[in-house]
Amino acid sequence: MSKSARPDVIDHEPPADTFLEDVIAGLSASPRTLPSKYFYDAHGSHLFDQITELDEYYLTDTEIGILKRHGADMASIIGPSAMVIEYGSGSSIKTRILLDHLKEPAAYVPVDISRSHLSAAAAALAEEYPDVEILPVCADYTQDFELPIPDRPVGRRIVFFPGSTIGNFTRKEAESFLRQASRGTDAVLIGVDLPKDAHVLERAYDDEHGVTAAFNMNLLTRLSEELGARLTASDFRHRAYFNEAESRIEMHLDATRATEILIGGRSFRFEQGESIRTEYSHKYSLESFAVLASNAGLRVQKVWTDDREYFSVQYLERE
Repeated sequence: MSKSARPDVIDHEPPADTFLEDVIAGLSASPRTLPSKYFYDAHGSHLFDQITELDEYYLTDTEIGILKRHGADMASIIGPSAMVIEYGSGSSIKTRILLDHLKEPAAYVPVDISRSHLSAAAAALAEEYPDVEILPVCADYTQDFELPIPDRPVGRRIVFFPGSTIGNFTRKEAESFLRQASRGTDAVLIGVDLPKDAHVLERAYDDEHGVTAAFNMNLLTRLSEELGARLTASDFRHRAYFNEAESRIEMHLDATRATEILIGGRSFRFEQGESIRTEYSHKYSLESFAVLASNAGLRVQKVWTDDREYFSVQYLERE
């Protein structure tokens, strides 16, 4: 591939009416929810990139440190000519560290729901790694879709799932996702956030600069601009707290007064204090994640952590 080539995006983007259906289903539920996958339009992806640079948000720097420190070990286990499939690739910042350590990687398949963000990231990677075939796929990675077939022979197919996104699923959903994502592949390299002090966790998801709040509130902007919803965004506020019993951060949009959202011919009324849950972020001990992985038919083969044991990168293979 020449350095001037811009990879074509393989399109499995969900239809717009799926967004509306998911929103109505979530607002009709009790308790009310909005799917966290809809955070990541172009603006939401940009805001998330800002979040990863915040001092409070320990996750990104910590994981990058693990990848830099142990990347050679990871590459040795993965082996040469790997095809790396990354779900929720975003800006592919961590991928660069992995690609730098891998021996002659055959292909990189970034999968993301935000087409514009995906296209820009894939173009940048194609310039930086002209010897690696970049095959971007626009898709909802929680749904089934066909993976592209690279031109070069592939040694092993590796799912790369960095960050703490596995924590955004319920435990049953996480098992189902791991089972689905690992189908037809050889191994999974995954980031898993570990339990820690509640104050550290809550600061990471409610920063003093308000970037995470803007990220959360952007969901309401999307409802207005893309789905024609009638709402008053200022009637809601961002809230994040640690649910100790479930070992998870929860993010919500709380109604600051009685209000309503009109969308898709439906009216959803809110009393003051009523909330919409927008995200879970479960924190797993090494033991509890090993059980989850086993339930998905996978065995933890190797774990790398930082010195504080805030975060882990784990290598899983089929049992």
